[in-house]
Amino acid sequence: MRNKNGRLIAVVASVAVAAVAIGAALAYRQGPQSGQANAAAPLTTSPSPTPTTTPSTPSPSATPTKTPSAPTETKLTISKLPQGREPQVPYLIGREVRTSGYTETIPGKGGVLSVGRVQSSVLAVVMYEPDGDGTELLRIQAGTVNRRTPDVSSLVTTVDQTAAAYAAARISNLGVANKGATVYAESGNSLQSLKLPNSWEVQVLAYTGGKVYYRASDKETGPWKLYSWVPGEAQGQLIKTVVSPTAISADGRTAASMGVRNDDGTCSTIVQASSGTQFFRTCEFQINGFTPNGATAYGVEDNAEGFCAGTSAAMEANSGKVLHQWKGCFQNMSSEDDQHVLVMAYATPAGQTEKVKTAIIRCTITTGSCELATPIGTDTPLVIGS
Repeated sequence: MRNKNGRLIAVVASVAVAAVAIGAALAYRQGPQSGQANAAAPLTTSPSPTPTTTPSTPSPSATPTKTPSAPTETKLTISKLPQGREPQVPYLIGREVRTSGYTETIPGKGGVLSVGRVQSSVLAVVMYEPDGDGTELLRIQAGTVNRRTPDVSSLVTTVDQTAAAYAAARISNLGVANKGATVYAESGNSLQSLKLPNSWEVQVLAYTGGKVYYRASDKETGPWKLYSWVPGEAQGQLIKTVVSPTAISADGRTAASMGVRNDDGTCSTIVQASSGTQFFRTCEFQINGFTPNGATAYGVEDNAEGFCAGTSAAMEANSGKVLHQWKGCFQNMSSEDDQHVLVMAYATPAGQTEKVKTAIIRCTITTGSCELATPIGTDTPLVIGS
């Protein structure tokens, strides 16, 4: 059961760490979103990725990465990392969305929560001006906003960036999600919607295989349920095997569930979506997502509170074996490809509220080596996009 007051940040980033003070000004704009399958070059300080091995049965959708022979824990000093190539997925730096040599500026002054790219357009979920509880999705092309969709709180795109899905739910002036929502799916010139008048806390999780996966509650304080919806159909289909989902693999076959609680917090369970078979459970980490091939799950420490998470980790999706974990001050972990994760990291001490230095870093799962994917900026909004 979740807190009755499901505030907007919980809707936008249910598995992200909440921020305070300047962290709120920056990290509140960081919506956790799924990474894309764009191939990234090996890190400047890393050897070639280790080949993969075949997992035991049952298994998730792809083979896990071979366990590295090097130590599986790295303590990072962000200011000492070498500079590498820019993220190979859309990302926000300041008010610019950058991707594959393409740059689009987000108009206005409202904080940016999440970004993505669909064909030649950029999608951005932004706060109303001045920053408050209301949000809208902007569709921007060649510097022009050609569509505004009110109340959007979550956004995902397909791996090939040809389509997007997003969910809209009206937010009260107290920042609480009201009953009722709409799920949208757009591709090319087509925009379709599914109205969910009796649902609470609706959030899209993935758009893959022609289906939009979203979660919703029947009651204000009820558990999340997982649904799949084929755009154009009159209703979504309940997936009974997954309770309280937090992430779906790129092929829709593996899911992360946050339906287990203990005295110290919540536990994450990785399950096969079709059968409900449990691959593993962890009460140490909250699972944020999967690499595109589904072989690796990643997340941050479960009981992280306040400014940032002190530990992030990548683990085999079929066994839970930790492949590598990183120590530092992190928010918003995502995958860049099957071998690399991107993390928004702090280069200043946790809790510092002035002249906060942050960067998006890239880490290799097999070796743990990391590099800067963006330069270290001071009080610079950063978002890893969809």
